[in-house]
Amino acid sequence: MNNYELMVIFTPVLSEEDFRTAQRKFTDLITDNGGELVNSNPWGLKSLAYPIQKKTTAIYWVAEFTGPSDFNEKLKIQLLRDEQVLRFMVTRLDKYAVEHNQKRRSGVPTGTEKAVEA
Repeated sequence: MNNYELMVIFTPVLSEEDFRTAQRKFTDLITDNGGELVNSNPWGLKSLAYPIQKKTTAIYWVAEFTGPSDFNEKLKIQLLRDEQVLRFMVTRLDKYAVEHNQKRRSGVPTGTEKAVEA
């Protein structure tokens, strides 16, 4: 089992319920194929750096999961078939990235935080 991070950029015309349904669809796909969702982080509506399909905003979702290495091709096919997905990226995480993400989620300082001056 490898550790992965999935970032999906959805079309901005999705309703809140449609966005939750899309998240659930891909979460179920991960768990049905022997993977486990470690963390799900919906970023919400953000501006794009450049237009994609004439859209300047999109809804971002980041998920961290564990899964077998042959699962990535199945996930890629499903993401490409979905018309609500504008872009996606699956990244394999090494042990240092996994450790960093665990620290960040638990609130332990990782050394990458920006200092806030009062």
